[in-house]
Amino acid sequence: MPRLGLHLKARDLMIDNNPPITPELVAQHGLKPDEYQRILDLIGREPTLTELGIFSAMWNEHCSYKSSRLHLRGLPTKAPWVIQGPGENAGVIDIGDGLAAVFKMESHNHPSFIEPYQGAATGVGGILRDVFTMGARPIASLNALRFGAPDHPKTRHLVAGVVAGIGGYGNSFGVPTVAGSVGFHTRYDGNILVNAMAVGLAETDKIFYAKATGVGNPIVYLGSKTGRDGIHGATMASAEFGEGAEEKRPTVQVGDPFAEKLLLEACLEIMEKGCVIAIQDMGAAGLTSSAVEMGAKGDLGIELDLDKVPCREEGMSAYEMMLSESQERMLMVIRPGKEAEAEAIFTRWGLDFAVVGKTTDTLRFVIKHGGKVMADLPIKELGDQAPLYDRPWVETPKAPVVDAADVKAERSDRALKRLLGSPDLSSKRWVWEQYDYLIQGNTVQRPGGDAAIVRIKEGPKGLALTTDVTPRYCEADPFEGGKQAVAEAWRNITAVGGRPLAITDNLNFGNPERPEIMGQFVGCLKGIGEACRALDFPVVSGNVSLYNETQGRGILPTPTIGGVGVVDDISKTATLSFKADGEAVVLIGETRGCLGRSIYLSVMTGREEGAPPPVDLAVERRNGDFVRDLIMAGTVTAVHDLSDGGLAVALAEMAIAGKRGASIDALPDGIPVHAALFGEDQGRYVVTVRTDRLEPLLTAAKAAEVPALLLGSTGGTTLQLPGGDPISVSELTSAHEDWMPHYMAGEPMAAE
Repeated sequence: MPRLGLHLKARDLMIDNNPPITPELVAQHGLKPDEYQRILDLIGREPTLTELGIFSAMWNEHCSYKSSRLHLRGLPTKAPWVIQGPGENAGVIDIGDGLAAVFKMESHNHPSFIEPYQGAATGVGGILRDVFTMGARPIASLNALRFGAPDHPKTRHLVAGVVAGIGGYGNSFGVPTVAGSVGFHTRYDGNILVNAMAVGLAETDKIFYAKATGVGNPIVYLGSKTGRDGIHGATMASAEFGEGAEEKRPTVQVGDPFAEKLLLEACLEIMEKGCVIAIQDMGAAGLTSSAVEMGAKGDLGIELDLDKVPCREEGMSAYEMMLSESQERMLMVIRPGKEAEAEAIFTRWGLDFAVVGKTTDTLRFVIKHGGKVMADLPIKELGDQAPLYDRPWVETPKAPVVDAADVKAERSDRALKRLLGSPDLSSKRWVWEQYDYLIQGNTVQRPGGDAAIVRIKEGPKGLALTTDVTPRYCEADPFEGGKQAVAEAWRNITAVGGRPLAITDNLNFGNPERPEIMGQFVGCLKGIGEACRALDFPVVSGNVSLYNETQGRGILPTPTIGGVGVVDDISKTATLSFKADGEAVVLIGETRGCLGRSIYLSVMTGREEGAPPPVDLAVERRNGDFVRDLIMAGTVTAVHDLSDGGLAVALAEMAIAGKRGASIDALPDGIPVHAALFGEDQGRYVVTVRTDRLEPLLTAAKAAEVPALLLGSTGGTTLQLPGGDPISVSELTSAHEDWMPHYMAGEPMAAE
């Protein structure tokens, strides 16, 4: 290990430097030799073990974004309604009436694979803290989950643990889990995805930030005690899995939702009392990242005395305390003279409160323990001087368009039943019924629709919330896949009558050191950026999760989008269920019969190939604005956007939800029946309308240059599609509802 050019030795600073830093120890901390040399050049000496741990925490991929932040700069992050964009604990948007929506999404992928219950539970806990750290009371939780192939021996165990963890934490904390998505694919066999999103409400003039101000102000530790759980959690999240991943269980944190509920109430109370200058939750890298970020943002130094940190285990070292990711903890800079008042509040809530340090004017990060200086580092450089890589990348080759004539045309009734009962399209009721989606009493639209709606205070306003991504599109064409993920989130919010305002993202990819993976990342980001600009749907927060691979096999590129919109009047929202017999069924948008990368192609033929459907953002916006106006005017009685499975699956879902059938006797001209029914062309919706309003709707669509086609009418107990026999709604319901509970019970499903 090179040590030339060093001017100071550790003992000159009275720093404990045991054990010696070896190349093996550096590698165990996830640092490459050139990165370690960068550390030596920066501090002019060999680091102590504690300092090495601090650099490992701050310079790993999870915290420093060293492979991604160069490209993240191209995302649109501003709009007149954006109060706070990326760079804080969560994003903040103005939703009118003096209120703000505060939201963010983050991953807990690696911990959830190793220990699914605690991994998922603490993922929920961490994202809730990100929201209430900003001064917001959480009102909703969402998620996006991806698991391996259903027949993989670990998948059922992982599904059960993750779902139980999400429900166990969210239900106990008291926040409704209102929306999400669940998908399966063999590429997630060794690396599942658990993306958690939280949304809160705050007053626009009472937002709290992490920037520390003032010299000599007390730094206070709040919440639960520090233990040895979660040490090196952020470092683990920044590396791919090899053999023996289960042995990393000690790096998975253990959550306590009841303690977090107390922490929420105590934090909001001392915020209300005017005690807080700055606040940061202890998430990834725990005490290290929270202290460094508060000081660096405020151009201040931080000095911590670890002898004062509340610990639940005996003999914890400075290294362990600085890297622990024990849950339900906060760090605050308190207004001088407010310590006693703040401590009284936390004591009343039964939580630890300890003054553990102070702000300084030195721009140094100084850690003391047992009367010794364990770390003395330049605080700005811990973040600003983290490695920044412009990694080589290659563009994903364009896939050929799939000709519908080359795809077997199965009878529509048989194909529809198989698709509805497939792992990705089957009902996820088994999942969301384990979540309390009604707690707090403000859930207007529950899971299972296009987007959830949560009432804002007493109404009439609400928030429309969704999570979306189609990984198979992103692998085939990252640019189009990135566009589509944003467009679908925008479309789902629109389909319930919401005005889409902003997104949070969770960018899940494989190893960025492989140029083809980095190419996927770059391509998806370009697509996301273009869609956000075209749809006035800026990115206000997010997370990057790289190295999602096991023994060289990466996940599908999965840039999850969490969308937030405002519903001005929750009494005028739309749902997807057929409401009455004798109503007209109308298709909005153009159908070309795109079967590339479709669910139909995969399920019916076993092929995963071709170009995905292109996304015309101008058309997306025009069609969506038209549909939203119909909803606001009360013209339509049901609305459903078209996505996986195309028109046929959308119609079946509307019939199942409404417990009534429909007869479809018209399809777009010049397209094979199976392509018209199961193609996944974008920018489309199905709406129902009373017959007396049909002609005005078609006339308005023509004037707006929006394609609108009368497909048929609602009624009866069967769904009749061209190219097949009628299917009873009860049969459709069984096909849709049965797969998940049978699978989770370990019961084999009969082949079609």
